[in-house]
Amino acid sequence: MYHENYLGEALRAASLGADQSLFLQNHQTDDAVTYQAFFANAERMAQVLVETGVAPGDKVAVQAPKTVAMLELYVATVLAGGVFLPLNPAYTTSEITYFLTDAEPRILVCDPMREGELSPVAKQAGVSEVLTIGANESGTLVERRDAVVSGFTAVKRGPDDLAAILYTSGTTGRSKGAMLTHRALASNAQTLKDVWQFNADDVLIHALPIFHTHGLFVATNVTLMAGSSCIFMARFDADDILDNMPKATALMGVPTFYVRLLEADGLSKASAAMRLFVSGSAPLLAETHDRWCAVTGHAILERYGMTETNMNTSNPYEGDRRAGTVGFPLPGVELLVTDPVTGAPIPKGEIGVLEVRGANVFAGYWKMPEKTAEELRDNGFFITGDLGRVDEDGYIHIVGRQKDLIISGGYNIYPKEIELLIDDLAGVVESAVIGVPHPDFGEAVVAVIVAQDGADITAQDILTGIKENLARFKHPKHIAFVKALPRNAMGKVQKKALREEYDKAFW
Repeated sequence: MYHENYLGEALRAASLGADQSLFLQNHQTDDAVTYQAFFANAERMAQVLVETGVAPGDKVAVQAPKTVAMLELYVATVLAGGVFLPLNPAYTTSEITYFLTDAEPRILVCDPMREGELSPVAKQAGVSEVLTIGANESGTLVERRDAVVSGFTAVKRGPDDLAAILYTSGTTGRSKGAMLTHRALASNAQTLKDVWQFNADDVLIHALPIFHTHGLFVATNVTLMAGSSCIFMARFDADDILDNMPKATALMGVPTFYVRLLEADGLSKASAAMRLFVSGSAPLLAETHDRWCAVTGHAILERYGMTETNMNTSNPYEGDRRAGTVGFPLPGVELLVTDPVTGAPIPKGEIGVLEVRGANVFAGYWKMPEKTAEELRDNGFFITGDLGRVDEDGYIHIVGRQKDLIISGGYNIYPKEIELLIDDLAGVVESAVIGVPHPDFGEAVVAVIVAQDGADITAQDILTGIKENLARFKHPKHIAFVKALPRNAMGKVQKKALREEYDKAFW
């Protein structure tokens, strides 16, 4: 039935012959969804898409709440030969206009609550039809799904055909659509399943959004490929996760998950039977890693990936999971550290730009051949834009983004080095270091700091605390204390917003 649909076949293979096995427990409704029921609904949705005019290669844009029906739609789009285009539910109508105009999808699926405002925008962008999926598993797409008889034969799609387009966050310039193939998604999920030792007995707590690589192509694909099950939550709630830990074996989350869980009561007891905690999408503080070990006895497994590449590296499942590192390249992934100017490989231990090559790497940016040529070399290596180094034991350390590099008075300054020192000081929760224009130095260092509640800490305390370990030219010339750092939906600090806020600090 799924023969010759490359990704669809890979997602279904582990559950064939185990149709009555549990795929997910819907935390919102308490419904238990078997593999048979899930794939039958996905097939019905695929039939609806085809009847609505979706042809191989057509894009299906989705801005809808996290529901089982939206997950069905992802698989349905793959089976129908389409290209899945998930969009953050927080995007405004103006932002959605850009994505629809740029991506040119055949179908838009949205929340019924937004159908009225988005339908005119979709029509203007040339979208053929607008369907809906609501937070309560309702909507016009669900109604049409239920009117279809199951038994859909998947459309043939090969490994090099597109399966999805994910738009980058757009922190520099307009958002870029990363084109992901059937091979890229299938190979990466298979690798993660094997490396993290997922099997049919695993139960994953799925509290991540599914418009993003982490929740969709890591958490969901790995679960499907392992034939395991998940507890499917609409959103993160620390108490709900603690309640469900005794019934689960694994959790995938962003650093914020782990920080908030450490603040909750009962973590040590609840986590006793868990086997794996994975963190990604933003850097995990070494302090959080160490506190988690002390409270639970588990070492969080941190990994490193990107929208354009899926996952690239991982700390070992068996072995030393080192705080502040993202481990080693995954099997089948090659990693180089190169000179930012020449692109030539540099010696181990030195900081440079990380480049990766493998089946996991995207096919390029949608309608941006020049940008694709800039970042995807002819030899297949993708220039990530992340700065990092490989230590003497082979562990990879991410020190920041190339665009975050500060050049002050002709000296290169890496924000991560300063952040690590500040974060270790008493009374500091976390920090973000940025460079902003300076009349004498070109750029100067600004440190934006979140202090612990009640902590009596000053800018002079910060400077005194770091002076023994940091050259004078790297010292912040301006220090600001804030209640919280600006973050995106995945918990990543938005340094662009900070640079804009403190742009005139020295003027």
